[in-house]
Amino acid sequence: MIARLYGAVIRGLLVALMIATPALIVPGISIDSSQATVLIALIAAIMTFVEYNSASPSIVEFRDASPFNRLRFIALFVTVLVLSLISKGKSDPTLLTNALTSIGTILGNSIDFPYSPVRLVVLMLPAGADDVVVQSVRTTAGLSYLTSLMAMTAFLFLVRVLGWPSRSGAFNMFVNLPLFDPTTGGDILHRLHRDARINIALGFLLPFLIPAVVKLAADLLNPISLENSQTLIWTMTAWAFLPASMIMRGIALQRIAEMIRDQRERAYASAEGNFQTA
Repeated sequence: MIARLYGAVIRGLLVALMIATPALIVPGISIDSSQATVLIALIAAIMTFVEYNSASPSIVEFRDASPFNRLRFIALFVTVLVLSLISKGKSDPTLLTNALTSIGTILGNSIDFPYSPVRLVVLMLPAGADDVVVQSVRTTAGLSYLTSLMAMTAFLFLVRVLGWPSRSGAFNMFVNLPLFDPTTGGDILHRLHRDARINIALGFLLPFLIPAVVKLAADLLNPISLENSQTLIWTMTAWAFLPASMIMRGIALQRIAEMIRDQRERAYASAEGNFQTA
């Protein structure tokens, strides 16, 4: 119980720190924005603490199937931190911020080809956008996209090479998939495979769909202004992280389906052997 409480506190503090990172690093944040950031960070920390301190899960998936959630959090934290440092470098440049900006510029320019996700993000900007804003969007998009690709590659390595999650012990469906009811909706293997395919397909499509939807919505609503540093950081982070998270979830569900299939085959083989022996 003490270990669970300690882990929940640490996780809550880390989530709060991640949310507050842009406000702590980027200069020139207004008082209203700082207060809103503190409130959101506090709420997120409390929700994370309650979730991980409870014995029964509520909404967080793969809670005991480490390092799935840790890898996603690290990718999210690194993306927010790197984009915050780049934004800080616009007014207070250092060797680190200049290096990150150069890397992001190279990546953004290399990925910015026709019909690429980065090109669609750039086209999402309103007509007549300042060249500085366009370059900032391209740079942050390149770095955030690279971070998401690295996270997906690392998780795929954990699944295919290291055998996640079987090496961490027995997989508890109730704890790790609290929103998935295995007793309803037909065969569990069919449902897992279906959900996995849907998540992977949406993960690949979202980087293309999000800019298109935002561009279409700009005709009815006020377009998103990416001149604000915090808006730019969180928009680019969400644009890259959400699709990557969905693809990782799809890979995880596919892996769980394979484990259940293998367990069924072993059970059928054992029952058939016992029947022949009898």
